[in-house]
Amino acid sequence: MNILQVAPRYPPHTGGVETHVAEISRRLVSRGHDVTVFAADAEDGLARRETRDGVRVRRFRGFAPGGAFHVAPGIAPAVRRANQDVVHAHNYHSLPAFFAALGVADARFVVTPHYHGGSASGFRDKLLSLYRPLGRWALGRADEVIAVSDWERDQLRADFGLDATVIPNGLDVERFADATPEKRDRPYLLCVGRLEAYKGVQHAIRALPELPEYDLLIAGSGDYRSELERTARETGVSERVEFLGYVADERLPGLYAGASAYLLLSEFEAYGMTVAEALASGTPCVVRTGSALDDWVSNRGVIDVRKIGPMEVADAVDAALNADVSSMQVFTWGTVTERLEPRLKT
Repeated sequence: MNILQVAPRYPPHTGGVETHVAEISRRLVSRGHDVTVFAADAEDGLARRETRDGVRVRRFRGFAPGGAFHVAPGIAPAVRRANQDVVHAHNYHSLPAFFAALGVADARFVVTPHYHGGSASGFRDKLLSLYRPLGRWALGRADEVIAVSDWERDQLRADFGLDATVIPNGLDVERFADATPEKRDRPYLLCVGRLEAYKGVQHAIRALPELPEYDLLIAGSGDYRSELERTARETGVSERVEFLGYVADERLPGLYAGASAYLLLSEFEAYGMTVAEALASGTPCVVRTGSALDDWVSNRGVIDVRKIGPMEVADAVDAALNADVSSMQVFTWGTVTERLEPRLKT
């Protein structure tokens, strides 16, 4: 098959959707398919056209109001001219999927929305509200809709009346399972991800006075870092909070493996890739309920917290420390690709 993937961004940019698109694209190439990616992330220092791991990548210029949506209208006519067997668009919350729907003609159209129903700010929520009629139309054009979690499938049914097929995200399980734990002078808790308010790292910081024996390592970058640093100062735990910034891929598994517990206190997630990474590393997790993170709670080693006050978070961490960990729910990217391939065929 000739497969066209359409996404907001592609590596070297990082993130859950970026990882998803890259991993399945590489594996589809290895299974004999011709794969091209259209991404709305052209910027200085990145080639507009290149080939990565056998995947042809074309980047389009656009703009991203509020750091989101990635408006790149040039994608629509490019999709129309592409003459692919299947167009697979990703991320309802960003406009490239809409432009793919505008451009697709006779090709099979598949959408993986990574839908979580909300955003990281009131401004983005207003934009999403305005976008909903267009997003509904784009999803309605799809021959197949794929959700990455049971929770996302239920949300798509509730918000759009769609029946989606669930194919979870995957993971390079061996890379995390075989990791050598990072050694530090004191035991530590870990948060990984973009530094934005909705990710909830501030709640982990505020719980540290109730967990005096632990440091908190925070891997990731983002505009919210200064606010998190202020929270650490006001809470009196600055000396026990370390901001690692961007962490190279080769270091990340060891960070997970060395952590006493991993915390993801996000308001909304469509899947929770970092929870899978932590579990594959043998590290127990604390997750906030109310999004796709709910799906992880049935997994051994995952403790849920409904209220995110300092005492509640600290109690959940204590419970996680004594939990047995299982990664049975974690799929490999190979399994994901095997399940996806038949859904792409016409």
